[in-house]
Amino acid sequence: MTLFKEPDLGTPARPGAATVTVEIDGQPVTVPEGTSVMRAAALSGTDIPKLCATDSLEAFGSCRLCLVEIDGRGGTPASCTTPVAEGMKVRTQTPRLDKLRQGVMELYISDHPLDCLTCPANGDCELQDMAGVVGLRQVRYGYEGDNHLDLETDHSNPYFDFDPSKCIACSRCVRACGEIQGTFALTIEGRGFESQVSAGAGESFMDSECVSCGACVQACPTSTLQEKSVVDLGMPTRSVTTTCAYCGVGCSFKAELRGDELVRMVPAKSGGANEGHSCVKGRFAFGYATHPDRILKPMVRERTTDPWREVGWDEAISTVATRMRDIQQRHGAGAIGAISSSRCTNEEVYVVQKMVRAAFGNNNVDTCARVCHSPTGYGLKQTFGESAGTQDFRSVADADVIVLIGANPTDGHPVFASRMKRRLREGAQLVVIDPRRIDLVRTPHVEAAHHLQLTPGTNVAVVNAMAHVAVTEDLVDKSFVATRCEGFEEWADFVSRPENSPEATESITGVPAEQLRAAARLYAQAPNGAIYYGLGVTEHSQGSTMVMGMANLAMACGNIGREGVGVNPLRGQNNVQGSCDMGSFPHEFSGYRHVSDDAVRTVFEELWGRTILAEPGLRIPNMFDAAIDGDFRGLFVHGEDIAQSDPNLQHVTAALEAMELVVVQDLFLNETAKFAHVFLPGASFLEKDGTFTNAERRVNRVRAVMPPKTGKHEWQIVCEIATAMGYPMAYDDPSRIMEEIARVTPTFQGVSYELLDKLGSVQWPCNEEAPEGTPTMHVDEFVRGKGRFVVTAYVPTKERTTARFPLILTTGRILTQYNVGAQTRRTGNVAWHPEDVLELHPHDAEVRGIRDGDPVTLTSRVGRTTLHAYVTDRMPPGVVYTTFHHPVTGANVVTTENSDWATNCPEYKVTAVQVGLAHPLDRATDTASPQGDRLAAVD
Repeated sequence: MTLFKEPDLGTPARPGAATVTVEIDGQPVTVPEGTSVMRAAALSGTDIPKLCATDSLEAFGSCRLCLVEIDGRGGTPASCTTPVAEGMKVRTQTPRLDKLRQGVMELYISDHPLDCLTCPANGDCELQDMAGVVGLRQVRYGYEGDNHLDLETDHSNPYFDFDPSKCIACSRCVRACGEIQGTFALTIEGRGFESQVSAGAGESFMDSECVSCGACVQACPTSTLQEKSVVDLGMPTRSVTTTCAYCGVGCSFKAELRGDELVRMVPAKSGGANEGHSCVKGRFAFGYATHPDRILKPMVRERTTDPWREVGWDEAISTVATRMRDIQQRHGAGAIGAISSSRCTNEEVYVVQKMVRAAFGNNNVDTCARVCHSPTGYGLKQTFGESAGTQDFRSVADADVIVLIGANPTDGHPVFASRMKRRLREGAQLVVIDPRRIDLVRTPHVEAAHHLQLTPGTNVAVVNAMAHVAVTEDLVDKSFVATRCEGFEEWADFVSRPENSPEATESITGVPAEQLRAAARLYAQAPNGAIYYGLGVTEHSQGSTMVMGMANLAMACGNIGREGVGVNPLRGQNNVQGSCDMGSFPHEFSGYRHVSDDAVRTVFEELWGRTILAEPGLRIPNMFDAAIDGDFRGLFVHGEDIAQSDPNLQHVTAALEAMELVVVQDLFLNETAKFAHVFLPGASFLEKDGTFTNAERRVNRVRAVMPPKTGKHEWQIVCEIATAMGYPMAYDDPSRIMEEIARVTPTFQGVSYELLDKLGSVQWPCNEEAPEGTPTMHVDEFVRGKGRFVVTAYVPTKERTTARFPLILTTGRILTQYNVGAQTRRTGNVAWHPEDVLELHPHDAEVRGIRDGDPVTLTSRVGRTTLHAYVTDRMPPGVVYTTFHHPVTGANVVTTENSDWATNCPEYKVTAVQVGLAHPLDRATDTASPQGDRLAAVD
């Protein structure tokens, strides 16, 4: 495939029908009102020269290269800032314009290095292109006067260089940082000849507020901002469009290669989820795919104390099949199972659950979504009838009030956060419900109307109190409720009770009653109110209850079924939604249909040719308990590091040690692999062919940029294991797996690779009723018919603070790292986050004699770890916070087995802990005193 460059029409599209007809160089073109002359010309087939203009940014009109002549108007206006008018006649090429443009280009070139042949952007430089377009053949100005050619290059960023000597001060990078990313880290310093781009207050890019999203690099028309990979490897020559394998936003990228070597990832403007934007992970952190730590050959060992032995694929697969069958013969059919991963494709997850049900002969399959968003599936299924979010990401552009609960989009879902910030800058109001003061509470040009800084574990009390306000102050959308919902009266009677009032719950939640009332009124009275939430909702003992509570509130206020509203989970991993869709829970087939449903089960039995059990299998925590009890002996772990990501790691490792056979399929020897008997090397997303489904139900194609370095696709390996166990499973191509998925899954009925190639992506349900997908769910009626109000009583968590454990620990992610860090820790992203740290309030630090940077112990009733303190008022007194990206810290050593009542999703967000200095410090020297012993990273 050749290098594909998406067209740039110069200025953004304008909404509305094409109603204005203009004439460009004698060619008529009809465009929407407000369209620029430049864009109209491009649509008619005429590209006007430009440097400061690009269709991802609003027109700026600074380069003066896009001048045109318009009949009846004097002068030569800039086509980028001039809107069309009915009957307008424009000329883009005249002797006068040619002379003016050449003069402009001469001035640019007179202060630019003439090193085109050795410049890394040679062949991909707009300044170079425009010099040719305007016919510049000579430059009359020399370098005798003042110039910028001696300015030093800033190499501080791990991924790109900033060479100010090549800067033409077009402001595209500055505008991209503001308009697209919303960080406002860049500015133009000085005036006139002294104008130059600056990161922050004259800082290096690394020391500035820059978040390395790549928007500035993408916008730069020269080599001023240039990827180091391009400098090192040369300009790419071909591209493949694929999907990012990090968070649940699901950004589309053009993987650009030189030969078989990946040079850079360029965000695709055609991407439905990202529309040309990216974050530091998706844009730059792909180096893990070729990291020397990758395991490329299968390995086996008899005992976990033995050294690994490399073997061929045949022996590895035979070993897995033989030992799994042997365990079943000795301990029963239910003694083995599998855990699938949200990092894998839909097709891979589907064949894993098929292997378990058809080859293993049980329903013992679960997914890592168990420990993150399983309450989303349960709660939304109960209330709306479908286990997924209601909107597409574009919908936020129509929201008037946004309620953000238990999510930190700028760190966890940064590309969506940029969309949200854009809407907030336009005037939408924000309510943040979070114990921690996340960036969105106050960030450049954005400030939350309310920050409800609740006590961890009290989400349900807060949402019930908000609903109390809506009901008792007559803010309910009575028409919506009457026509589209059921169970309202019972629910309204419940939330109206005095014990659910903001005043009554204030002592529980810590949220001032008047502040909560104001936030509730803001949401309930908004023309369009949208709820977005994350793991701070689901990873609680009442995670499912809270999801239903948010659904109740949205229905009561009529905020379902149109653009700008909805209840929207922000999924953490790239295919959390898809892994759930594909039937990887022990009680459900693909499409969220229960295994006990005889009609559904018959469909699968007839297709697969095997009898399937009607009883649900074991969930992940059940597997661990059964392993310790001696009843569960064999586990296939597909792309998941349960020995780092799951709670109460002492219990997890005890379960793994108790098993006779642990099979791990992954890229690296992770923490779980320490307990494995067989290691099957996996493929990176750059080697995968299939689909991911993002948080907005968008099914995106994943295309292989290169063949699997291991020699096998992951779906092939799973099929070969099933076949070796006596159940023949084979597909010619992953598209055949999708054909089977569509055959047995009503919501995927119309999905095919052909459709995805045609449309780019599609949001399920995709079927006869919605052949091109469903951006907004529940438009005319809920999937279940009528929306169901559910009584959501607040039940305090069993995890309580005590004199011994007086603080509450909550956990989360950080921008530059991903999940357990196996991928991002093997990239330049470690420059920003080399270790997990413990955030604690200055008061909590002071009473413990802790200073910023001190090593501290974090102890709970189940474990202890050591990490460095970060003293900050982001946290309220009594609450501490850490991330879980580094195994050396092992944050989940201290988290408990408390879990959601409906789904067993762990209560990561509420753990009673104590924090103390890891060893006494001599404050005179800030060094360890002789009697202090440093604790091991994991005790």
